[in-house]
Amino acid sequence: MQSFTYERATSAQQAAAAVAARPDAKFISGGTNLLDLMKLDIERPAHLVDISRLPLDRIEETAEGGLRVGAQVRNSDLAADPRVRSRYPMLTQALLAGASGQIRNKASTSGNLLQRTRCPYFYDRNMPCNKRQPGSGCAALQGFNRMHAVLGASEACIAVHPSDMAVAMSRLDAMIETISAGGESRTIPIGDFHRLPETMPDVETVLGHGEMVVAVTLPPPPPGRQLYRKVRDRASYAFALVSVAAIVEKSGDRIRSARIAIGGVAAKPWRATEAERELIGAPASDGAFTDAAEAALAGAVGHGGNDFKIPLAKRTMRHTLAAAVKRA
Repeated sequence: MQSFTYERATSAQQAAAAVAARPDAKFISGGTNLLDLMKLDIERPAHLVDISRLPLDRIEETAEGGLRVGAQVRNSDLAADPRVRSRYPMLTQALLAGASGQIRNKASTSGNLLQRTRCPYFYDRNMPCNKRQPGSGCAALQGFNRMHAVLGASEACIAVHPSDMAVAMSRLDAMIETISAGGESRTIPIGDFHRLPETMPDVETVLGHGEMVVAVTLPPPPPGRQLYRKVRDRASYAFALVSVAAIVEKSGDRIRSARIAIGGVAAKPWRATEAERELIGAPASDGAFTDAAEAALAGAVGHGGNDFKIPLAKRTMRHTLAAAVKRA
């Protein structure tokens, strides 16, 4: 590990200014991802700005009937909050499906959203990786790519985003609040927050250097039954092969509305808009769920080792939709 300097932030704006002032500076909160990357000499910040003690650890009611989640709220606290459990059960399910209890006790809301891919080639400095070293190539394209993307990928990168929480938040239409060095704030829809790789896979979000996440706002819970299902290699402490976040509202025996996102298949939570359109007004039946799953994965492309993800995602979506309708 290379040497670095450290300071403890006294306010959100001061933290943003401290990072913006140096191109080699990084924010650090729980450190559950950044410290590992530093130990492996993948991330090399020369200056760390600690934001973990800022007063951003509250979950507050909004005037509209939603919740405002501070950037420093720990994943375990967010999952256990009674308001989250009752109004946004899908979010609790997603959080509890991620990592381990010890990591959830340290990981923050903003850190979860900003965590980097777990692609093994990103972590192996002996292999080419456009995320780690732009222009070097993507070893996963012809290598071991069982965990990799089947949607939204490019010739430059087929890595996936590892967050469970982000998948659930994407279908709850979360809004991400940020502050810049000059004190300017902006609100970013979560669907616009993460970038697809295209030709610049090293640029993973729309944040500018020094721009800091201060909160995530959840609008009032949408109507319908919420469900998050994760398929993985083992029951705990494993990243998703495929996950599905679904909210289904019924009217009689037909589907009035549907919100669906897929995780583990792209560089960002993948909103299944085609599947949502397919389900509106359709009967709550296996046939409709099958058609929706086919529509959602119509553009999917495997890369050899991850070809199985396409039928797996379809099956997972069908089962998740059926379970959501059954419980509605």
